[in-house]
Amino acid sequence: MSDVTRAKHGRPVHHWRRDVVELAALFTAVAVADAVANLIGHGPDGTALLIISAVVLVATAGFHTWWARRHGHAPPADDTGARPLAGGRRAGTSEESAAVPESLAGATTLWRMRTTVKDAPGSLAALCSALAQQRVDILSLQTHPLAEGTVDEFLLRAPAELAASEMTRAVSLAGGTETWTERADAHDLVDAPTRVLGLATRTALDAAELPLALRQLLGRCTIRSLPAKSPGSGRAEESAPVEGALEGTVMRLRAPEGGVITVERPYLPFTPTEFARARALVELDARLGPRIPRSQDVLTLPEGNAISLRRADVGDLEAAKAMHERCSPRTLSMRYHGPVGDADRYLNHLLSPRFGRTLAVQTASGRIVGLGHLLWDGDETEIALLVEDDWQRRGIGGELLGRLVTMAVEASCESVYAVTQSSNTGMVAAMRGLGLPLDYQIEEGTLVITARLDATPVTSRLPYDEGQRGERVVRD
Repeated sequence: MSDVTRAKHGRPVHHWRRDVVELAALFTAVAVADAVANLIGHGPDGTALLIISAVVLVATAGFHTWWARRHGHAPPADDTGARPLAGGRRAGTSEESAAVPESLAGATTLWRMRTTVKDAPGSLAALCSALAQQRVDILSLQTHPLAEGTVDEFLLRAPAELAASEMTRAVSLAGGTETWTERADAHDLVDAPTRVLGLATRTALDAAELPLALRQLLGRCTIRSLPAKSPGSGRAEESAPVEGALEGTVMRLRAPEGGVITVERPYLPFTPTEFARARALVELDARLGPRIPRSQDVLTLPEGNAISLRRADVGDLEAAKAMHERCSPRTLSMRYHGPVGDADRYLNHLLSPRFGRTLAVQTASGRIVGLGHLLWDGDETEIALLVEDDWQRRGIGGELLGRLVTMAVEASCESVYAVTQSSNTGMVAAMRGLGLPLDYQIEEGTLVITARLDATPVTSRLPYDEGQRGERVVRD
């Protein structure tokens, strides 16, 4: 009888018809066995038939054993004969339950996708179904409402063999338009509220972080900060409305000091949601006012003099002008590439955290003897150094340069460049001392040295990020 019997009120149910059938089968088997025995025992070829039957029986048993070992008796994983579970899953062994398609168990790729859909019920469900058919997992979703339609921004995990064009085609067939995709990385796995709070914290601690925070908030874009007045001529530059302006792929925001912050992103228009986020970040920066980390590092020069490195801002303007007066005309001309009398005009712009970061080298008496600038220039980053004549050839320039490059790496800059004169051997030697791949361009005596940051730069501890004083020796 079968091991699985129906039950009623918790006890097995027996039927007399089943018992009669089993008894009839038993009598039939006995009758067949008796007939075969009489045929073999009394027939003329009984012995031959007995031997042939034995051979056939042995061969059949051997074949059955071989077939059972090769194919097994277990039912297929998708049909065990058991009732489906309540959740829709089928019963089976633990190994069968853990089995997944080979394409899903292999390598995957992270993608960021943005597409525009109609603001109608079911539009998002159609997109999700289309992505599911391509075995694409949706990790996060943000919606940007528009006047007509909605922009849906996805973070996706797709099979590595799935091309971006196939995902785009599937989304287009599901109703998505103006679809845009790009590769993502592990940093994009952080959810949007956490990322925004982190950017706000960085901006609150350091005013120089505002352009970097905007770039991380808005993705791949170009950010330019224009002062209210030209540093050279002093003429007023263009301004932006107090509430800002959004024009497709260009966003213009009023800078806290009165200038303009221009954000451009090719081929992908900004949404009102992104504009509101960027404006809120700029307003936070304006309310907090000028600020930079105030920690510093104490360094010892080869001859035993102690100096300190710290962040500088517009509060150090007078001290920087005093350093200009102590510098020779040749040193100033190599740094500013113009009339020496105009050097002081650029200091207010260079020291502003809005346009980059500045490191100052200060003696024990409080006098500034060196300045290093890391300037945001759209998609590029410029490095500039100025060391007072009496303090040159002591390793100060190399120390400043190494720290500026480290800050550029932390800001995810792909390269940095320095503009100097071909006769400035000190700057050339400092750039070569970084140990990075360098590109040289010379035009009419002006030398542009570009360092690619895809290699590991010279590491230098950043004291203003750790909030404590340190001391070490600067080698010449």
